[in-house]
Amino acid sequence: MDVTKCALTTIDNPYDPFDQFTEWMLYDEEKGYHSTSYLGRIARTSDELSDEENDKEIERAIDEIIKYDFRNIYKKVKKTLKITQTA
Repeated sequence: MDVTKCALTTIDNPYDPFDQFTEWMLYDEEKGYHSTSYLGRIARTSDELSDEENDKEIERAIDEIIKYDFRNIYKKVKKTLKITQTA
């Protein structure tokens, strides 16, 4: 099964938040963006929600951040992941 995931990044960050998360995070923090913290404040995720519902909420929050991004530094990136279900 394929699942598309979204991530928030900045236009100047050269690292992939999916495949190079540590490098991506170090760059993001060094520049003072704190994108993961910002996303965490905006996204209303919950353990009560399914993974799919949380993913939709994260994408909604990313879209909201970009909508109000007066510095025009944020962008949304997507990646399709293959998920294998275990019995």
